[in-house]
Amino acid sequence: MAQEFDLGVKAGVNFSSLSDASGLNNQTGFVGGAFVAFPLDDQFAIQVDALYSQQGADLDLGKFDLDYLTLPVVLKFYIVDRFNIQGGPQFGVLLNDDTQVAVGEIVNDIAVNDFDFAWVVGAGLDLPFGLRVDGRYGFGLTKVPDSSLVSSGRNSVVTLAVGWAFL
Repeated sequence: MAQEFDLGVKAGVNFSSLSDASGLNNQTGFVGGAFVAFPLDDQFAIQVDALYSQQGADLDLGKFDLDYLTLPVVLKFYIVDRFNIQGGPQFGVLLNDDTQVAVGEIVNDIAVNDFDFAWVVGAGLDLPFGLRVDGRYGFGLTKVPDSSLVSSGRNSVVTLAVGWAFL
């Protein structure tokens, strides 16, 4: 059954990279912020998060660090009493980027898009005392590098988070 109105905070870890790009490794970062959930009926709820999200990828010859304000809007479907699956769009606004590639002694900054649009899917568990646990996978639909020379590179992020609903 979908729970009542929820308002709370959550924090966790991101494992991110860029899909469709070569020479990159996963990067680990922090994710945290607030969420609000509205029940629609006994099995469905809408949840909106406002999260600070460290993303990017590890490069052998530089760094690709991206900080976003992400706003996922997910529809939660409660399969059983406390367990749900979820999915929906995520809107991201770039807050900070540190993207540099070193080629020999020359360091080049990589321009990135200020907006990111992704789709997220995941699962969650509503535990007693307002505790919330969820895991999501976000696959970017927008190209991250802002260059006509780079044809690939979309955000790919696995998020594991723990939250507390105090209302």
